[in-house]
Amino acid sequence: MAIKPAYVKKTGNLLLERYPDAFTTDFEQNKESVEKLTNVESKGVRNRIAGYVTRKKGSEVPA
Repeated sequence: MAIKPAYVKKTGNLLLERYPDAFTTDFEQNKESVEKLTNVESKGVRNRIAGYVTRKKGSEVPA
């Protein structure tokens, strides 16, 4: 498992706090949500944030 840079974690956690319903366990959908909700121009950084969010959503325990 790779170590994520702090900015990826901070941005991902902030997005999950502010827009919890905008993200799912689908990476492709999360990629689009990250693109809409942030001003990240780098495709690589966007994909890392989307991947981090996807992983976090997948590890949540359903209520």
